[in-house]
Amino acid sequence: MTAKDTEIEEAHLSNNINAAGQAGSGCEPELNMSSSGVAREQGRNWGWMLSGTICLNILILGCALVSGSAYNSINISSSNVQVFLIILLLLTSIWMIYYAIYTARQENAVMYKDGHAGPVWLRGGLVVFGLLGIIMDIFKIASYAGYLHCDSAVKVAFPVVQLVFILVQTYFMSIHAKDCVQLQRNITRCGLMLTLSTNLVLWMTAVTEESIHQTTVPDYPSNITKLSGRSVYIHKASYGSDKCKCSHTSCSIFKEAYYYLYPFVIEYSLFASAMAYVMWKNVGRVADEHDHHKIKFRLRDVFLSPVAGVLLVIAGLTTFIVYEMEMKKDNNGANKDKALMMHFVMNIVIVTLMSVTTVIGCIIYKVDHRPHVSEKNPTRSLDVGLLVGASLGQFIISYFTIVAMVATGAKGYLDRLNLAWAILMVIQLGLQNFFIIEGLHREPFHEVHPITVVANPYVLQPNKELSSLEGLDMDTKPSPVLSEHILHGHTAEHRPKLSWKRRVLKEVCVFLLLANVILWIMPAFGARPQFDHTTETEFYKFNVWAAVVNVGLPFGIFYRMHSVASLFEVFVTS
Repeated sequence: MTAKDTEIEEAHLSNNINAAGQAGSGCEPELNMSSSGVAREQGRNWGWMLSGTICLNILILGCALVSGSAYNSINISSSNVQVFLIILLLLTSIWMIYYAIYTARQENAVMYKDGHAGPVWLRGGLVVFGLLGIIMDIFKIASYAGYLHCDSAVKVAFPVVQLVFILVQTYFMSIHAKDCVQLQRNITRCGLMLTLSTNLVLWMTAVTEESIHQTTVPDYPSNITKLSGRSVYIHKASYGSDKCKCSHTSCSIFKEAYYYLYPFVIEYSLFASAMAYVMWKNVGRVADEHDHHKIKFRLRDVFLSPVAGVLLVIAGLTTFIVYEMEMKKDNNGANKDKALMMHFVMNIVIVTLMSVTTVIGCIIYKVDHRPHVSEKNPTRSLDVGLLVGASLGQFIISYFTIVAMVATGAKGYLDRLNLAWAILMVIQLGLQNFFIIEGLHREPFHEVHPITVVANPYVLQPNKELSSLEGLDMDTKPSPVLSEHILHGHTAEHRPKLSWKRRVLKEVCVFLLLANVILWIMPAFGARPQFDHTTETEFYKFNVWAAVVNVGLPFGIFYRMHSVASLFEVFVTS
């Protein structure tokens, strides 16, 4: 090998070493980026695990305390539960105030907004239910103040703290529902899980108190005639002792008033829980706030379903009032059976019309070629999960009723009506779930605006020769005919009518929405045909049947309200 060849080989070797060094240095940033990504992923998983553990422990402890306070035989008073709730409410309120102040001072704390989270109707519903909850707390304060001389002061302190909590949380959710927090992610996740668990414990407490108010344990379990689901039973729910007498004469008025506001407080807690969960899922999320199409609510070209729905709501309210008045009377006889029969028939008519309407909507989906939504969204996933999960409560009650009616032979006309209602309820729930879920996963309709054609006055017309353009002044004004066409093209407002498929879908959504409203009103404000009709109680015995109803019915009530919200969403996207 010559000296020249040796120099060439050494030069090649040096170049290879330098190239390898450059390649290695080029990989270092990628290695650093990947390691930082792994660290970020580990931090996120740690935050999710810690916040989930906090939520789980609070829920289990709250469930144990609330369940124990519902029974006279267990030495857990309502004051013990309220002390626990006061601590939760104060901690949650302090965290929400801290979050609002911190995000206001830090510019990069919230860099992204989720356009799908916290829609206007949800925040508006939260505000309305929150105001009614504040009214209920005021009634409670006025009522419990009459018992301070002989009962615990905690029962006055709790509604005061809850009133402040509702004010803070309503403001917090209204302003920050769309936030995708990028700083202090783990602290934010834990705070949101604390908010979620606090609202769920409040929901459990309100449901338990309302169920105790509506359900009376018979003094003589062997004698079914002693059972009455209509009598007011607020001994354990409110004061704990009949020896404690109110110091003013308005206590009974406030008692009756605030119990009618329980359904709104229950819905408020669930609304806030859903919004807190979506915020928790959006922590650290990079979302494009412009992806969400702004869709306006217009009740245009929809006439038949609002009229039919309003008539159905009026008829349902009328029969519900008559039914409640008869059930609260002391006399037992044919009048109560007639009122119960009227209630069963009304519900059968409602669910039958809803089932037929839902089938029409499902048929429209088959001929509708709108694509399905491809992007992942925590709000939509939560809506579907809550819809299916809440419907299980009504499914459970319906199937227990079907088994009891079939096993006993459905001998009387009330048993047959109850059986028909339970079967139709199962069918209606399945059809409505499919319709709503399919509607939520469809892309919204987009109006295609027609292209405005503007005439050009300088385009050659067939009957004119090319020589006519000679000497034409380019500043010459166009002819009056062309000016009219141009003016018409710019000023004529063209609003395309809805297609027949969109119109039918909107009609279906409005009718189902109003029907779900009346199905929410009746059980939320006291209708308990499950106890007024005694066949299930005799078949399952009171303790088992009361547990089934008191667990399943709150979920069924929430299902109707959540269906109203979901149907509204389907309506505006149709």
